[in-house]
Amino acid sequence: MRNSKGFSLIELLIVVAIILIIAAIAIPNLLRARIAANEASAAQSLRLINTAEFAYNAAYPNLGYSTDLASLGGAPPCLPSSAHACLLDNVLASAIPGSGGKSGYVFATTGITAGALTSSFITGTSPLTFGVTGTRDFCSTEDGVIRFDAGNSGATPVTTVSACQAFTMMQ
Repeated sequence: MRNSKGFSLIELLIVVAIILIIAAIAIPNLLRARIAANEASAAQSLRLINTAEFAYNAAYPNLGYSTDLASLGGAPPCLPSSAHACLLDNVLASAIPGSGGKSGYVFATTGITAGALTSSFITGTSPLTFGVTGTRDFCSTEDGVIRFDAGNSGATPVTTVSACQAFTMMQ
């Protein structure tokens, strides 16, 4: 009688098949979780930008709101000025279209001027790669309400108040 030790080829194939089935179930859930985390980070970043805009407006009342993200941030060591107010982390302040973004999203802030004063602003964010890093665009204006659009292709952030106000308000 033969006394063999070890695993047969059939047993190894069964184990590999089980591992592949588990991976096929787990990987899509992992990707959806990553998209959800990126979208939550984008919405929170918009809240931070809104807060920075209000602080900028209070610090520089003769200018109003900032005209772009760069004026809200600043590279360390940061000395506050109207050009770089040091109100945002520089990673977020430099996450503009054409850059690597932040948590899978790029951001754009546009100041809307009335005379010499920037009386309003719009901040928008879009996924770097639609369907991979996120599936929704977000935006906010000086009203502080975060809005989203699930049907947008993502390419570039919204830069007009009317386009932002057409988005659905977040609950």
